[in-house]
Amino acid sequence: RAMSYSKVEADLRDALPRIQIPTLLLYGELDQRSPLQVANDLLKLIPHAKLAIIPQAGHLANVEAPKEFNCHVRRFLRSVSDCR
Repeated sequence: RAMSYSKVEADLRDALPRIQIPTLLLYGELDQRSPLQVANDLLKLIPHAKLAIIPQAGHLANVEAPKEFNCHVRRFLRSVSDCR
């Protein structure tokens, strides 16, 4: 039996200011699917969010620049961890 799914897009921008946990926004400098303007908009809406931009990477920054991506993740996790 064939099933079809409709694409549902919810606008959750009103919920972003209520985020109460540390948030890291990781963006590739060359991302065309989610351009840096989107990152800057999210940064303004999410309290205490941090933005890391990976140079010369696109939407798949974790694949295109894995070392730099992982470095940003590790640095962020250390900054919010109780275990040092």
